Amino acid sequence: MKTRKIKNLTVSEIGTGCMGFSHGYGKIPDEDYSIEAIRKAYDAGCTFFDTAEIYGPNLEPQNKGHNEKIVGKAIKDFRKNIVLATKLHIPTEEAKTDGVYKTLRRHLECSLERLQTDYADLYYLHRINPAVAVEEVAEGMGQLIKDGLIKGWGLSQVPVKIIDRAQKITPLTAIQNIYSMVERGVEEEVIPYCLKNDIGLVAFSPISSGLLSGKVTTKTEFEKVDDVRNFVPQLKKENLAANQPIIDLIERFAKLKNATNAQIALAWMLHKYPNVVPIPGSKNQGRILENLGANEVEFTDTEFKELDSALNACTVYGYRGYDESEGKSFLDKDDK
Repeated sequence: MKTRKIKNLTVSEIGTGCMGFSHGYGKIPDEDYSIEAIRKAYDAGCTFFDTAEIYGPNLEPQNKGHNEKIVGKAIKDFRKNIVLATKLHIPTEEAKTDGVYKTLRRHLECSLERLQTDYADLYYLHRINPAVAVEEVAEGMGQLIKDGLIKGWGLSQVPVKIIDRAQKITPLTAIQNIYSMVERGVEEEVIPYCLKNDIGLVAFSPISSGLLSGKVTTKTEFEKVDDVRNFVPQLKKENLAANQPIIDLIERFAKLKNATNAQIALAWMLHKYPNVVPIPGSKNQGRILENLGANEVEFTDTEFKELDSALNACTVYGYRGYDESEGKSFLDKDDK
């Protein structure tokens, strides 16, 4: 698989988001199946894996670290050959009592133990905590880099005004924001800022929770427990119907390139920006390998211009947006 640079990190140009093995898509697979899926992704050329301390069934506190433990078991034989990313939330009281650096380090050390490694390549603040200054987080992350515990750091679901404040203290390695054909808000300011400052844009939900695969229809019923797709704006039945022209467009190009819809959605962003690395997630081995196969789909400049221009002409229904600090999410928004 081709590779890309995220500042000082070299990664496969498509990564694997591991959340689905523990949370977000209904019933989770058996642990052995999940471990096998991660190893198959590695065998297929993936060298970039993303997890978080919070990923566990129903996001319940007692399940914290569930996903990190799975990832740690899966990658232990090839840890040195991959780029491993994880994330933390900063509890307000913990930061006030012990300070931000000690809080960061404590959470990181717990993650490293679960991941069976002595360093993380990339450590993100999962969401901004408005009660904790991002400058203090940046300073603490800088110290973790000096400590040799992380190689780089990042922020998630943040606008440029937050990115810039952090960047001035400790240069960022990556921003992990939502980005897809139907979530393009980062194209206006975030991606240009990242390009200018040599920051990677790690795109989560690049297939919009399955919407862009064409496999989700108005008749699709999602699982009732721990399935985020029940809340994704674009997956509401009325928005699924309204967004059908986008799916039809993708389908046309999928036939042209002998690819799947999901592969077209991923290849589109890879062609558009050199600093973007999508991390599609799934709990299904077949889907994971399909997504990684987008690495082989290439557009001519003429083909890409036609696709991008047609996409620009489409209206998106159910826009989520990428500015989501703790206590502020797409669940609070009206559909637009």
